[in-house]
Amino acid sequence: MGSVIASLVAIFIILSISQGIKLDREYQRGVIFRLGRLNGVRGPGLYFILPWIDQKVQLDVRTKTVNIEPQETVTADSVTIRVNAVLYYRILDPAKAINRVENYEAAVYQVALTTLRNVVGQNILDDVLQNRDKINIRVQEIVDEITEPWGIVIERVEMKDVEIPTGMQRAMAKEAEAIREKRARLIKASAEQEASLKLAEASQNISANPSALELRRLQMLTEIGAENNTTTIIMMPSDFINVARRWAESKPANDTEAQPFNPEVAFNPKSFQSNEPPQHS
Repeated sequence: MGSVIASLVAIFIILSISQGIKLDREYQRGVIFRLGRLNGVRGPGLYFILPWIDQKVQLDVRTKTVNIEPQETVTADSVTIRVNAVLYYRILDPAKAINRVENYEAAVYQVALTTLRNVVGQNILDDVLQNRDKINIRVQEIVDEITEPWGIVIERVEMKDVEIPTGMQRAMAKEAEAIREKRARLIKASAEQEASLKLAEASQNISANPSALELRRLQMLTEIGAENNTTTIIMMPSDFINVARRWAESKPANDTEAQPFNPEVAFNPKSFQSNEPPQHS
């Protein structure tokens, strides 16, 4: 009878010891409660707790990812959009994460959800599209401030996608097209202005050296001849034009009205005929 009792006691002791031996991995921590009161945080590695007296709650202290589902929100300029994001957080104090909040995972998700909606609603659409980093940092600061008493640190917040209504997309496309067209016209106008300055400079050089005009004409003929076309060009030497101009300037002073220079009239043989009226017999 005594041997049976001793065996039972030995088995009980062995079971108690096996129940009290705990092993946590490097990324795990154990929050120990002794008779319902917090006794501390243990781990990682092998440690012993009092069986039937101590209770252990195991936590994972690795970085966790929270996928914030797409949600509709209204921007500061009254545009309805859908945004979603991803949040990364990590437990710094396992004891606070267990004692300060009932379910820290659900709490972090809800805080991130509402904060993202509020921050996006405080910015106009252009800022949401162009300054995502600013919004991400603001959401991270607010959520981290709320979760700090829970022993949780927010490592990063990233907006993944911004869904814009189809009508707004078309309006933005038209606006971008108008901006590009405006930029193209400004560039073209600037180029024309520079070209006009160069042409004015070239005209002054040609006026100072008339032979340059002949060279430019020959160059123009070369450019036209390089293409396969049927254009016919009749070139008039500049000497003829100069002679006609001098002839027009040397007309008698008793002319009642100065006539504009017309090459066709100047080189018409009939114009050189006598202006005397015909003699009638």
